Amino acid sequence: MLFVVAEDERIYQGRGKITLTMPANYTELEKRLWEAADELRANSKLKPSEYSVPVLGLVFLLYADYKFALVSGEIAAGSSSRRRTVGKTDYQAKGALYLPETARFDYLIDRPEAEDIGGAINAAMKAIADENEELGGALPRNYNSLEKPILRELLKILNRIPRKDITEDAFGEIYQYFLGKFTQKEGQKGGEFFTPISLVKLIVEVIEPNYGRILDPACGAGGMLVQSAIRVRNKLGFDPNQVISVYGQEKVDGTVKLCQMNLAVHGVSGLRNIREGNTYYQDIHQSVGEFDFVMANPPFNVNGVDREKIKGDPHYPFGAPTTDNANYLWIQLFYTALNPNGRAGFVMANSASDARGSELEIRRQLIEKRAVDVMIAIGSNFFYTVTLPCTLWFLDKRKVKTSRKDQVLFIDARHIYRQIDRAHREFSEAQVEFISNIVRLYRGEKAELMVAGSEMLTETFPDKVYRDVAGLCKIATLDEIEAQGWSLNPGRYVGVAERKEAEDFDFAAGLEELNEELEILNVEARGLEETIAENVAHLLNL
Repeated sequence: MLFVVAEDERIYQGRGKITLTMPANYTELEKRLWEAADELRANSKLKPSEYSVPVLGLVFLLYADYKFALVSGEIAAGSSSRRRTVGKTDYQAKGALYLPETARFDYLIDRPEAEDIGGAINAAMKAIADENEELGGALPRNYNSLEKPILRELLKILNRIPRKDITEDAFGEIYQYFLGKFTQKEGQKGGEFFTPISLVKLIVEVIEPNYGRILDPACGAGGMLVQSAIRVRNKLGFDPNQVISVYGQEKVDGTVKLCQMNLAVHGVSGLRNIREGNTYYQDIHQSVGEFDFVMANPPFNVNGVDREKIKGDPHYPFGAPTTDNANYLWIQLFYTALNPNGRAGFVMANSASDARGSELEIRRQLIEKRAVDVMIAIGSNFFYTVTLPCTLWFLDKRKVKTSRKDQVLFIDARHIYRQIDRAHREFSEAQVEFISNIVRLYRGEKAELMVAGSEMLTETFPDKVYRDVAGLCKIATLDEIEAQGWSLNPGRYVGVAERKEAEDFDFAAGLEELNEELEILNVEARGLEETIAENVAHLLNL
């Protein structure tokens, strides 16, 4: 069953009390800005990692200037004849950062050629942080490390953004677009802080973080937290700062700053809740049992975690795996952070779904706790830095109180994608809606039909009622899962869709499917090797 599209459907319809309009398409603007900025870097000696934070800092500065000018107009229009001094609290009350004159974008553009432009930008960043305490150390202040001509040209490139003709959302989209491009340029290092936006959207739509406390303990640049706020604002029609609180943890200070700026350009408060720390050993947010929602894209297959430091830690109630792999440490971290009604959604290596030995034992306990709710297999080429497929895991602690307590929904979405270019794929808006609606039907909820792609749902579920579909989705009982060795691999349950006609056969897709099946078999083989090695070591008292 293939659900491949060439273009993104972005037509929205009003529904209930919420009216949605077609968002402005900034794709061409983003592309032109990026090409100009990247060409500038290519002609310098800078590496992408040295260039990304300063550039994103200037995008943030331009957004802050735009918002300041917008609120200045509102204040002027609403002022009475009895004048009073307007201060930073007036701006902050309207959701804007207060900018001193020396921090305005036009002020920097107008600096004489002979002036130290790097020093002027550093001073602007410091002035903004001094006037707006929440920013703390979020803003970069290393602009003297860039050559003056490059800085001046960067300011000119960003100044091409038609600030009078765009909406506030544009800056968030530009920031996210640049993040994605820097990820591609930085390779593996970039993949540590950026999760492809369509995967983020799918996770958010499945767990529906519409309220309360939201945690990402491996937050990277904050895409999960930002998308949660976008859902609340655009889909539900509420101010996210009034209904959700976001928390994040990240071990790299520079990435913490990227996350804080990302939240800021999307108008999300709580920047001080994004903290630096090693999540394996440090629980900065006192997370056990405290969060309504947890989302993450943790690093896969990490080794070298100090077992002595985590011995007896309540974050790992099922124990540490004997293998030197942190996947099941992360899974337990997500599980323990949830309150009794909490939901979690996270990206995980495919191998974790079928891992053997001590990891299988942890997985069994998690399943028997009735916490595992949905498993979604994702095809290859969704990430910019690796080609391997992955699996999305969804936990739901409230499920134990429902009729679904002894069931798990498996979805095989490996053949649902939109081809971006030869090497990269993503989900279209319609595909995200389709997959998340399968989950809603499984939960006995109404489908959310907001995108002009609902024909996918109508074709597959004509009565808008869940049913198992070969090759796409299957509800498995705990007995069935136990019979499969406690595997959480969707491919074991969903089966294969019947081919209607021979000419529908896609050789590339078929070859890819065989390759993914081979990967699963290789994982099982490695698991058996580990089990045999453990048993031999036990027999020989090694």
